[in-house]
Amino acid sequence: MTVTLITGANKGIGFETAKQLLDVGHVVYIGARDVERGEKAAATLGARFVQLDVTDDASVSSALATIDAAEGLLDVLVHNAGVLGHGVIDGSTALRVFDTNAVGIVRVTEAALPLLRKSSNPTVVTVSSSAGSFWAVNNPDRPEFNLPTALYSASKAAATMLTVQYAKSQPGIKFNAVEPGTTATDMTADFGIGRSPEESAKIVVRLATLDTDGPTGTFQDEAGELRW
Repeated sequence: MTVTLITGANKGIGFETAKQLLDVGHVVYIGARDVERGEKAAATLGARFVQLDVTDDASVSSALATIDAAEGLLDVLVHNAGVLGHGVIDGSTALRVFDTNAVGIVRVTEAALPLLRKSSNPTVVTVSSSAGSFWAVNNPDRPEFNLPTALYSASKAAATMLTVQYAKSQPGIKFNAVEPGTTATDMTADFGIGRSPEESAKIVVRLATLDTDGPTGTFQDEAGELRW
């Protein structure tokens, strides 16, 4: 059985990714900050739950220790937890956005590496965004051109770069970043845009189920590799 951990998976793209990976036979751990919401989501899907706040070292360590004790390894890690940080731009908001969207990737990856190395096909997927692509935000023909999301965009640029750098430093593990497409979630509710999380989760699932010879160090959407 393929053991998978998804951060921020009690709703939205993370929840739908968990559902689709369960359908293909994965053992899925839903990581969520809120115990009540996480347990409810896991029970709804038939998944397993671990309390996991990507901004808290102790929470991250405890979550990975729980998986280690139960499974002894981790095959797939999906970095899905994220915040928008839309509105006021100040130091405290910037710290919160980067702590969740970028530093959280480092916390969880570093804690997960020992378990990933025990897998025969270790795979890490970062749910990033083309809102963090220099190419996209400077292209008037792209929707990202007019997005007023400075902190989110900057933190997602960092998330993609972290993915590429981990791919370089951990050649035995596949690391890929994904642009899931504009999706209607709680995060984008103020914009009133996006397709269903179910549809967007498909590209995350595709990169989470790569064969051993699959790509690494890429940034992709459903059409293939993206410039960034």
